[in-house]
Amino acid sequence: MSLLNNAKIIGGVGALLTLIGILIPSFGFFISIVGFILVFVAVKYISDEVKDKSIFNNFLYFFITVIIAVVVAAAILIITFIESGGMTFINELQSLAYSDPMAIWDTIQPLFTGVIATLVIFWILMIISIMFLRKSYDKIAEYTKVKWFSTAGLIFLIGAVTLVILIGFIIILIGIIIEIIAYFSLPDKLPDK
Repeated sequence: MSLLNNAKIIGGVGALLTLIGILIPSFGFFISIVGFILVFVAVKYISDEVKDKSIFNNFLYFFITVIIAVVVAAAILIITFIESGGMTFINELQSLAYSDPMAIWDTIQPLFTGVIATLVIFWILMIISIMFLRKSYDKIAEYTKVKWFSTAGLIFLIGAVTLVILIGFIIILIGIIIEIIAYFSLPDKLPDK
């Protein structure tokens, strides 16, 4: 079995598991992680088959940037919560006079500002990471002649940009479905140039 055939099976199953993991609450996160690892392996196989390291390197940059985005977002949220007063902030919320809107705003404003800053930083880092993914998928489409990869990369980018208006989640789900089609459409051997 060729590396491309392995990538077809592993990548297709990995993308499918990623989609299933997103759609299933609670333990779906772990299914998505397994799926993502399988896609990672599939991209490595494709990169080795076509002998172009930039495919794997761009996918690796995508992966690293996603990890950075999650770590930075978590760190900002934790720091914001601590700076807001931590557990005393929750007690303060419970003792507020809800008839005074300014008192409520004064209490929640630092936390609100931190959450907004976290979302903006996370959004920007996700757009940067998806740009690396798109580069990787465009190269795969170029070598394998499976245009679904370019389409998936573009859909992911549109989804990342529109995350701010929440429709991006639906667009990213569509991108994952196209990614599944792309992997299962891989040929058994590379087409002639």
